[in-house]
Amino acid sequence: MITEIGLTAGEIWQYLDKYNETSFSKLSKAIGRDRQLVLMSLGWLAREGHVKLVKEGKDYRITLLRRE
Repeated sequence: MITEIGLTAGEIWQYLDKYNETSFSKLSKAIGRDRQLVLMSLGWLAREGHVKLVKEGKDYRITLLRRE
């Protein structure tokens, strides 16, 4: 399971690297992974300080945090 979470985190990173920010619902559809797996992967990325999540109504805005 850890491998799947890591691979999905990589897909999320690549998507955000291209688009910089998106909503959770759009991201979920774009990468075509199970909702729970996307949530676990986002949690991993957020814990590591790679993404920022902001609640917007019933959805979340996800932004890639770039370190320079």
